Amino acid sequence: MSSWAIDQVGTIDEELAAILKNELSRQRTTLQLIASENFTSPAVMAATASVLTNKYAEGYPSKRYYGGNRIVDEAEDLARQRVCALFGAEHANVQPHSGASANLAAYMALVNPGDTIMAMSLDQGGHLTHGSPVSITGKIYRFVPYGVTPYSKDGSGERIDLEQLRDLAKKENPKLIVAGTTAYTRIIDPLPFRQIADEVGAKLLFDVAHPAGLIAGGVHPNPVGIADVVTFTTHKTLRGPRGGAILTGAELAKAVDSAVFPGLQGGPLEHVIAAKAVAFFEALQPSFKEYAERAVLNAKALAAALSELGFRLVSGGTENHQVLLDLRTFDAELTGKAAQDSLDRAGITCNRNQIPNDPRPPFVTSGLRLGTPAETTAGMGQEEMAVIASLIAKVLRRCGDEETEKEVLHEVHELCAQFDPYRSLSV
Repeated sequence: MSSWAIDQVGTIDEELAAILKNELSRQRTTLQLIASENFTSPAVMAATASVLTNKYAEGYPSKRYYGGNRIVDEAEDLARQRVCALFGAEHANVQPHSGASANLAAYMALVNPGDTIMAMSLDQGGHLTHGSPVSITGKIYRFVPYGVTPYSKDGSGERIDLEQLRDLAKKENPKLIVAGTTAYTRIIDPLPFRQIADEVGAKLLFDVAHPAGLIAGGVHPNPVGIADVVTFTTHKTLRGPRGGAILTGAELAKAVDSAVFPGLQGGPLEHVIAAKAVAFFEALQPSFKEYAERAVLNAKALAAALSELGFRLVSGGTENHQVLLDLRTFDAELTGKAAQDSLDRAGITCNRNQIPNDPRPPFVTSGLRLGTPAETTAGMGQEEMAVIASLIAKVLRRCGDEETEKEVLHEVHELCAQFDPYRSLSV
């Protein structure tokens, strides 16, 4: 939220303006280590707050159901052109309100209700929209989950089990295979998934919600042209506004577009689409490649420092922007929930997360998920990652201790003061 926007809100709603100011302060003065969050540029925020929020634009450019969309069409076409250039895609739909709606639309375009889909199990690193029973995706389609290989002391385990995937695919004969994860720290090569899908005559969808920015920055392999459909969010490593997008080839363009509208959504959020266009423009710049590289290097540095402090790294390390910790080697009684709450009070924002074969339920967990996208955007580097690791260990050695939390909170404030992501804002 820009200072201009806060000022505008404050002229009519002081109560909400105070809330916005407090949230801006929280983001500037505490560590943001949630892997699915980032700091957008002021330009992205400005577009999100633009007059395009006023325009109803059901349909697509040149095919709207309302008048007055000539300029809105230009904005949406610009977003589509830029994201196609960014990923080398033939067709893009930039209207999905979220990654969840993008995934559901992709399923609608590719398969029929009741069809069999294979995707990563939630408790192994998958996403709710990959067929969880509590998600609408798990209620409409028949999902068969695959997972990761068993834990190995040498760090070679807890990787996507391609042999299991192939065996299950031959047995279950799915119409669609979904690649992609939400809590997985390794590079995912799209080619083995394509080979398995071809063996059983299935379509392939690759959900790159988390590594989209790493793919755009050239540090992870690009599944566009390999998968039939690629879905992603625009607000994680891609550093755009909150929203989703779908990429596909020309042959599936009509099916995908029809699934988004009128299949799932009504009027698109054209102000957010404009902000997506800004983010795609930023990701096309040479500096974004440097950002993607630094996000991965920072995650590796954070992982190495935490390992030295006694934490077990799921899969033995990381190759992306995430670090997934098994807390049990650090403290057998420490839960992810307790750790998250204590760290939050100490100014370190992260999220509890299940680890593969976690004995604890999803609301409690034995793990923590940490991410480097936001603080990398703020300018932090590998030296700061080592400091952050020490602060995390300091809190969790005395988890729940009020004095320790206050002491670390002060240290966090001092660190964040050197890396304010919004120095240009006057609030």
